[in-house]
Amino acid sequence: MAGVSQKEIDISLVGDTLSVRGERHRDDQVDEENCYRVERNYGPFSRPLLLPSVVDADRIKAVYKNGLLEIRLSKREEAKPKPIPIEGA
Repeated sequence: MAGVSQKEIDISLVGDTLSVRGERHRDDQVDEENCYRVERNYGPFSRPLLLPSVVDADRIKAVYKNGLLEIRLSKREEAKPKPIPIEGA
């Protein structure tokens, strides 16, 4: 997400689809008169992610720092493995 400010990112959850949307603006700085170079794409972007049913939607967290967006998804308690004791004969 380098070149995108936190204010330009939108994260939403509809049903079981997590959507990340935003827009990277074009940098109009040119260093030389006859030379123009673009290293990154610009414009709007969108990425829908289909979440598995074990994700707890109430515990989704997003952190944006230094151009890196981290989205943490937690499993529901009932989806975590439970130990089953073995009885002796």
